[in-house]
Amino acid sequence: MLTLAALVTALLVAGALLVPWHRPPAPRADQLAALREFPVDQVARGREFRAALRPGAYGALLLGLLVALLLGLTPLGARLVELAGRPFGDHWIARAVLGGLAVVLVADLLTLPFAAWRQAVLTRYGLSTHGWSGWTVDLLKSYAVSAVIGAVALLGFYTVTRLAPRWWWAFGAAGAAGLVVLLSFVLPVLVEPVFNRFTPMEQGPLRTELMAMAARDGVPVRDVLVADASRRTKAVNAYVSGLGPTRRVVVYDTLLREATPAEVTSVVAHELGHARDRDVAVGTLTGALGAAAVVVALYLLGSWGPLTRLAGVDSVAEPRAFGLLIALVTVAGLVAAPVQAAVSRRVEARADAHALALTGDPATFEAMQRRLAGVNLADPDPPRWEYLWSASHPSTVERMAAARAYAREAGR
Repeated sequence: MLTLAALVTALLVAGALLVPWHRPPAPRADQLAALREFPVDQVARGREFRAALRPGAYGALLLGLLVALLLGLTPLGARLVELAGRPFGDHWIARAVLGGLAVVLVADLLTLPFAAWRQAVLTRYGLSTHGWSGWTVDLLKSYAVSAVIGAVALLGFYTVTRLAPRWWWAFGAAGAAGLVVLLSFVLPVLVEPVFNRFTPMEQGPLRTELMAMAARDGVPVRDVLVADASRRTKAVNAYVSGLGPTRRVVVYDTLLREATPAEVTSVVAHELGHARDRDVAVGTLTGALGAAAVVVALYLLGSWGPLTRLAGVDSVAEPRAFGLLIALVTVAGLVAAPVQAAVSRRVEARADAHALALTGDPATFEAMQRRLAGVNLADPDPPRWEYLWSASHPSTVERMAAARAYAREAGR
């Protein structure tokens, strides 16, 4: 209990010190003014698109929760693990790895129709470009990558529970934190190329301007990479990922096609804000602390007799109890989702403020937000309940209002 309290305290302190809780002003009057400037048919289409996605998204969420509870709070999960290990003589490794993957696969397969629903909606509204065959290939790639990472994690976790039955929670917490850090380095280099091809942005005025802006901003960037996102989507985006030598700023090739050079510069300035403020490193730190806290919390909850009896297991540390672990993690994820979204919105708002200060061009920033909303079929001013629950970025009208507030303050 003391360890959990210490980890939660460290997480809260890190959040208090490193998360930008103060957001740049984005007056509601400016938001409404920006919303009125959007063509009525564009707003209607964006809202229609989001409404079409909603049943599948929340259906998958609800079904995933029900499946997790069914596998974790009844003996079904334990029996599934036993079935997976039986062809291999019920060896503990087979139960740990194959049983754990079987539990996850069942949940994935049951929610697969909702993923297909999403793809159908994206295709109908013209955002998806790679068809059902490409979607299937990406899905299989995703399953394969998850299986590799999951197998390593499961084998490591249950090896620790066997070798250190009294202290597995401590070693497991350290291992979970270490895995989060490791993935921050490994994912950009080994996993992202599985789904996209990355090439250095071609030589020219735009690349020269972006590299000069990064140097002016004091952000070490070896190159700006272009992802061939157009083979699966028409949506435009950019992001920063990785730590240290694996850090990269990536722009979609769709962004280069749809946006003006000045708008691309505005987007990359936003991404440089993430790099300058070490948002990936901060996210990795808080993720590592959170993962360690989750392991300790699972140990404490798993020691509660009523839960283990519901799952039909003797201990949360045995492979047969993996369904129970999934159920607890799923519930914790749902509870934490609004908090994670709120933190993400503040981080993104800070990156927006950085882009405005770095480029000194609020008009182009606002034009880029308008373009993003149009191409990505966004609802510029989404329902408040959905925004608070899941929005990882400020709304389009919030970002435009922030640009207008910046322009007034700067006298532009």
